Amino acid sequence: MSLETMNPNPAWDAASYEDAVDTLEEYNDELVYTVWGGDWCKDCRKLLPDFGAAIEAAGVPEDRIEEVAVDQDKQGPGVDEYGVEYIPTIVVERAPTGSDDDGEEITRFVEEEDLPPAIWLAREIESTLENA
Repeated sequence: MSLETMNPNPAWDAASYEDAVDTLEEYNDELVYTVWGGDWCKDCRKLLPDFGAAIEAAGVPEDRIEEVAVDQDKQGPGVDEYGVEYIPTIVVERAPTGSDDDGEEITRFVEEEDLPPAIWLAREIESTLENA
């Protein structure tokens, strides 16, 4: 199921976030994004359209993005497995490379971060992967 809140914000300006877009684009073949949210959630409606625009601008392939809709009790697929408590939550993992590989979590954005998701995640991805 997809989230309407992940539809890219048409007013979002990729040029204003060039560093974040460049980082997301640089790693778009290596990473997968799982986004938990709800179209009913005000934080999701505030944060996810810009994130949707950022990953679109970065050319992240659709098969690298999983959108998980949760109900108003914040229950849905993968919530328990990933320890999702707040939404939106965006988990970034290395793309699985084999049948036994589940992918390694690189970072996660949780709704209370002090920066927009694309900026926050790009900084964390860059920091983690360039120091690996």
